[in-house]
Amino acid sequence: MIEVHNLSKKIADVQALDQLSFSAGDGKITGLLGPNGAGKTTCLRTLFNLLDADNGWAKVDGINVKENPLKAKKGLGLFPDPFGLYERLSPREYIQYFAELNGLASSAASAACEEVIERLQMSDIADRRCKGFSQGQRMKTALAQAIVHKPQNIVLDEPTRGLDVMSTRTLRDLLLALKADGHCILFSSHVMQEVSALCDEVVVMAAGRAIAQGSPAELCERTEQDSLEEAFISLIGSDEGIAA
Repeated sequence: MIEVHNLSKKIADVQALDQLSFSAGDGKITGLLGPNGAGKTTCLRTLFNLLDADNGWAKVDGINVKENPLKAKKGLGLFPDPFGLYERLSPREYIQYFAELNGLASSAASAACEEVIERLQMSDIADRRCKGFSQGQRMKTALAQAIVHKPQNIVLDEPTRGLDVMSTRTLRDLLLALKADGHCILFSSHVMQEVSALCDEVVVMAAGRAIAQGSPAELCERTEQDSLEEAFISLIGSDEGIAA
């Protein structure tokens, strides 16, 4: 479970986060939905302790990120930009490296690496160099390194950016399978269709704040709108969306 409470962060003259509060539960996919500049990425960077919050706190399975960052990070898996892979490494080498980086001993890392390669059906590409990989192959490799150490919580920042239709479909299926296994999945997006199709809970963000949280159906009911897109515009206001 991921919890954020009154999180605030000012970057230069911009109030990137403004008393942001929300929770993301186990066995659910929670989406941070907001226009560009809403604070989604800043929130996730603070969650990973890449940025220090000015006020408030973030917890991973009850562990305060700022007070115990190493322990908190062990409960997190970060899905990186699939286009930023180390192209000279094979997926097996890449995944093994991150398994050990997350605290697994060499033998345990090898076993975990083999398990995730089999789970994601990557055996045919496991020992090829990543250079020249398709979008789908890159996406699977990136996801494999995020889950190889079996974190309870998986965080993705605009995960389908740059992916083609088939790769996006494959990623959705994998995230739904992880959800079914009881994982807490948190991802940011400004793609309405993606959030509507995947999310059990949606946190609507604008100007660093959480405007509302609920299921897509609940947000539509609250705003008396027929679609998540119309509910979103109703909640944040059309001017906010255009300005971002």
